[in-house]
Amino acid sequence: MTTLFISDLHLEESRPDITGAFLSFLKDKALGVERLYILGDFFEAWIGDDERTPLQEQVAAALREVRDTGTDIYLMHGNRDFLIGEDFCARAGATLLDDPTVVDLYGTPALLMHGDSLCTADVEYQKFRANMRNPQTVKMLLSRPLKDRQLMARQLREISMAKNQGKAETIMDVTPEEVVKELEAHDVQLMIHGHTHRPAIHELDANGKPARRVVLGDWDKNIWWLEARPGQEPELLKTPL
Repeated sequence: MTTLFISDLHLEESRPDITGAFLSFLKDKALGVERLYILGDFFEAWIGDDERTPLQEQVAAALREVRDTGTDIYLMHGNRDFLIGEDFCARAGATLLDDPTVVDLYGTPALLMHGDSLCTADVEYQKFRANMRNPQTVKMLLSRPLKDRQLMARQLREISMAKNQGKAETIMDVTPEEVVKELEAHDVQLMIHGHTHRPAIHELDANGKPARRVVLGDWDKNIWWLEARPGQEPELLKTPL
């Protein structure tokens, strides 16, 4: 039995190398495994399940093929693709997870998150996040014409890139106290997340005991994944893109 975790692929038409790497990853690593978790920012942008670009349809079909081999596929929203809905998940054979979610990883409770909610030092972003995730805002966004949403996505991406260039690295990373707070709130010793593009395994203390935070890597230059098996410590792995 094997469970795989990936995040932050940022799939988009301008990066066919990442798309190709993902499709190869599915065939080489994911076919027939027990579970595959995709923890957010799977796509660089998502403006609604009604867009249905060739890339999106290709990815959905590839995921469905993996699901048909018996692999359970789980998808979590990221800050780039929080508008992914049940229609896409149905086409892909995936189950949409709440952020955060606790799962049983072969006897070890694991807290899964995208990771952006942990970056509490970025107060401006957290206010933006709360507003954009509001159900009324989501409903309003999805009610707008597709072309309007496409334009808005491009504008938000440009604004985000400009603002991030001027932010300190520490502001854009997780807040250590928030990590401990989440671990203790869910009474777990293992957290797995993405978002920060800083892959690593961090040792810390929570609930008065040793704990671990596993950060998944983005796929800009390397293919990163976490591999978990019964009776073994999860292993963070990479291969060049």
